Amino acid sequence: MSQHDRRSSTDERAALAAEIEDERRMLRDLGLDDSPAPADARVDPRRPLSTRRGWQDNLFRLGSHGGGVVVLAIMTLVGLFLLIRGFGAIEKAGWGFLGTQAWEPNSGHFGIAAVLFGTVVIALIAIGVALPLAIGTATYISEYAPQGVKRLLIGIVDLMAAIPSVVYGLWGMFWLEGQILPVAQWISTYFGWIPFLSVPKFDPADPLATPTVFTASAFLAGLVVSMMVAPIAASIMREVFSQAPIGEREGALALGASKWGMIRSVVFPFGLAGMIGGTMLGLGRALGETIAVYLVISPIFVINGHVLSTGTNSISSLIALRYGEASRFELSALMAAGLVLFLITMAVNFIAGFIISRSRSGAAS
Repeated sequence: MSQHDRRSSTDERAALAAEIEDERRMLRDLGLDDSPAPADARVDPRRPLSTRRGWQDNLFRLGSHGGGVVVLAIMTLVGLFLLIRGFGAIEKAGWGFLGTQAWEPNSGHFGIAAVLFGTVVIALIAIGVALPLAIGTATYISEYAPQGVKRLLIGIVDLMAAIPSVVYGLWGMFWLEGQILPVAQWISTYFGWIPFLSVPKFDPADPLATPTVFTASAFLAGLVVSMMVAPIAASIMREVFSQAPIGEREGALALGASKWGMIRSVVFPFGLAGMIGGTMLGLGRALGETIAVYLVISPIFVINGHVLSTGTNSISSLIALRYGEASRFELSALMAAGLVLFLITMAVNFIAGFIISRSRSGAAS
């Protein structure tokens, strides 16, 4: 071998060794190589990073923090207002305020057990119906609908979310109630062996049994509220679904996943926080809905565990029903009921925030 060939081979080995050492140094910097660095290895000096904020950044930061503080202050003041105005009724009723079903404040015998039970039942029925509708609507708009149809459906869903609640209440009172009576009767006939789906005053074997025992029920109120909740939840879910990373979508399809498989393994895990947030926002709306529920229910002050039978109540409907003719003490009792509803809604929102923060949305995709 000539001297020139030996020199070229030596240069190639030196270049290869330098390249290998550079790769090892990069791995050590990333924490992927535990081998010690050579004594003569070149170490890049650490340079501190500094941030320079302009007046625009400071103004935005001040506005953001100020807005958050104002919102918290308003919520605190609302709670304090309800507590102060309802303290007289709470002091007189004590813990019986949560356990008494009757509502007779002027005689000293009152509580919110019945209306609180009705509030929760109506909200759960609404969420149980609205959640599948919202997920299905958001999935179709985000993943399956053609571009032209997608724009139309987005506008329709957003418009439905903006319709006043009184319109839904009138729709439920004048149209949905008549259409839902045969459905409620069929459910009670074939699933009445389930305690909460039975109707004590209805006999399926009696051909002359009147369907009026199914009117103004918690089931009807829950369906009306679900139509109000579903567009709100669907809008939030659709927005989150559309932000799923395109790279992970294409990667799942490239690995042989079907369209539904890609949605199930990429889009849904990424949008989990949006699904939870939309559901909890809808639940908060369902708990506090007033006019729509007030128009379709028959108010009673007894816990009615049969969701298909006539008669239910809610805290917000109670306030709307009694506020105009309430005495001073009954007004205090209504404020106390509003305080309980306020605390429940806040608890739902805090729980939703906790679940979202622990869900690691998108990490499982």
